Amino acid sequence: MLTWIDEQQPLPPASAALGPDTDVPGLVAAGGRVTPQRLDEAYRKGIFPWFSPGQPPLWWSPDPRMVLLVDEFHLSHNLRKTLRRFQRDSQRAPGCAVRFDSNFPAVIEACASTPREGQDGTWIVPAIVDAYTAWHRAGRVHSVETWVDGTLVGGLYFVSIGRMVFGESMFSHRTDASKIALFALVAACRTRGVSLIDCQQNTGHLASLGGREIARSDFLQHVAQALAQPDVSDWTYDVSDWERLLHAPLKA
Repeated sequence: MLTWIDEQQPLPPASAALGPDTDVPGLVAAGGRVTPQRLDEAYRKGIFPWFSPGQPPLWWSPDPRMVLLVDEFHLSHNLRKTLRRFQRDSQRAPGCAVRFDSNFPAVIEACASTPREGQDGTWIVPAIVDAYTAWHRAGRVHSVETWVDGTLVGGLYFVSIGRMVFGESMFSHRTDASKIALFALVAACRTRGVSLIDCQQNTGHLASLGGREIARSDFLQHVAQALAQPDVSDWTYDVSDWERLLHAPLKA
């Protein structure tokens, strides 16, 4: 049976999610309000909000869980060429750059206008935009941005708690622009002791970049261990992170 919560009630544990024999496997609870405080509680429990316009807040913890182990990031030959070309361009023109937290509102609004793979419409409803923007101001949510000729052409946003990174959504207005941002995030994670990025749900795009599914129990165990470590204090772009990953041997 689905648990309904109000604004004061805590979320159930992720293990209370509805099972595969239901129409909504992975749904933990419904109701309440999406606030930074509620989001902090949810993510620490391995739960995230996802709902459409007109629906109450719905709280999910799917099993299995899609993740990207940073050491398994798939750097194809074509993507490596793209990254090297972008790096050369960024050295020549200041308007071509990767930036963290330069324009978070523009990133989340662009993600809101980009439907998830295989879906119509958006799950990034105004309540989500407002809550994550407030959480960004509190220093918990960050954006990675790809800029070309001074224009924001791609990016993503993510939640950072302890040594855990929860990827949220990405967008691309130019070929590979979101992949460039993800590469920058993976590079930053590698030098900051973050070994896993939560991707929530399986998509072909993420799988092509090395993402894979793991059991929810394994995911929750990793979350508990990562949250027990100190927060990452600095999410800024460092070209040395980029270069180390670009030249490191990665799985094909």
